[in-house]
Amino acid sequence: MGFTVREDDSGGGGKKWIQGMKMKKGALHKQMGIPQGEKIPVSKLKAAAAKGGTLGKRANLALTFSKMKKG
Repeated sequence: MGFTVREDDSGGGGKKWIQGMKMKKGALHKQMGIPQGEKIPVSKLKAAAAKGGTLGKRANLALTFSKMKKG
C-alpha cells in the first residue's frame, strides 16, 4: 500500500528545480497589462498572488524569485 518515490523524481525539492520548469516568458507581464521592459511593482505582485489561479501562481513564483539570493 502507499506510493513509491523515484530517485530521479523531478517534482521539485532538488537543487536545480528551476531549470526543469516550463515557464512562459513574458506571460505575467502580458496577463497584468504591464509593458515587457518595465518592472512589476511588489504591491501589484502581492495583489495578483492573492487572487489565485494561473495569475496568482505566476505572481507568487515571481515573488519567490525576487527573494532568492543572487550570485
